[in-house]
Amino acid sequence: MLDQWTSELGQGTSALELRAITAGYDRKSPVVRGASLAVAPGEAVGLLGPSGCGKSTLARVAALLHRPDSGDLILDGEPVRRWRHRAPRTHRTAFGVVFQQPRLSADPRLRLTELITEPLRATGRREEIPDRVAELATTVGLTPDLLGRRPHEVSDGQLQRACLARAMALRPRWLICDEMTAMLDASTTAALVTAVEDYRATTGAALLAVGHDQILLDRWCDRTLHWNDVTGRTPPTTEGLPQVTSLREPFVVPPASEG
Repeated sequence: MLDQWTSELGQGTSALELRAITAGYDRKSPVVRGASLAVAPGEAVGLLGPSGCGKSTLARVAALLHRPDSGDLILDGEPVRRWRHRAPRTHRTAFGVVFQQPRLSADPRLRLTELITEPLRATGRREEIPDRVAELATTVGLTPDLLGRRPHEVSDGQLQRACLARAMALRPRWLICDEMTAMLDASTTAALVTAVEDYRATTGAALLAVGHDQILLDRWCDRTLHWNDVTGRTPPTTEGLPQVTSLREPFVVPPASEG
């Protein structure tokens, strides 16, 4: 299936491909075995699977945050050889990642403005900070008073908005949203999805959205891959997991003061 899909991308196309990835945190017990998928430029792909199946680990591999035990990651037609801080800057800055739990991915000492601008400061782009913060705050729906607060002073939804803004700060070509809305209510979910789509419409960025809510992924993405499509293995059932059924309707952005 992967060979057929990658051949359709065409030679010389800037694409993200994962080929037969095996990865985990103990070589004797990998979390992911033989997973393959491809995302074309500008495409939105959903990856559907139940909790614990390994989809978040695969997302970390795709974002160059976790080195696989075996398999290949192809970026822009070339195999990736270095990971995390050892990866070339052009590769590291090509990805923006939003994780499921914002309070575990945000430094509690930083104000939201500082959180959003972490990537700009880390890459020596301090002169861009004022304009970029204003632009990103508008995109994700954060008001000026919220930008001056620290994580413990805002709701989960407001903090996740800041984390999304941080992921978009360097204008990445690939957004990876790993269960980005799993802990949020329907209105905040709609606001974040709308912000991602506005960014993609402006930049042409591609998206890999990981989740267990098929209704959301089908509504959001161009196509949705089931975990067994990616690995050839049948995961545990997703029956009984919460689903945001209201997102069958068009996304509506709530007022910025809400979560």
